[in-house]
Amino acid sequence: MAEYSCLVVEDSPMMRQLLVFALSRVKSLRVTEADDGVDALRKLASARYDIIVTDINMPIMDGLKLVKRVRSDPVHKETPIVIITTEGSQEDRQRALQLGANAYITKPIQAPQVISTVKELLRIE
Repeated sequence: MAEYSCLVVEDSPMMRQLLVFALSRVKSLRVTEADDGVDALRKLASARYDIIVTDINMPIMDGLKLVKRVRSDPVHKETPIVIITTEGSQEDRQRALQLGANAYITKPIQAPQVISTVKELLRIE
């Protein structure tokens, strides 16, 4: 069975746990956690991920800056990115998608929605 790896970037431990728990239901997915954009970049420098799930509002480096950095990195340029955020406005969504995010989910998240978005982007049955 194919193994996929997912990087979950979320500064709230509770929210991160929720995402990791939801994604652990995807059988072939291995989840790595990062607690902010800087931590995520450190992890991206030493490993490849098939998908990135990130929050927008985080200290030090927010999710949009992270998307921008990932998109300018030749190794992860094509990696699907799912934004998960409390920012539900149309401008925020547009900005995230323009920067290169593949999907945008607003909180409160529903586990099935997160799972189906990740599966869809990774083309997992």
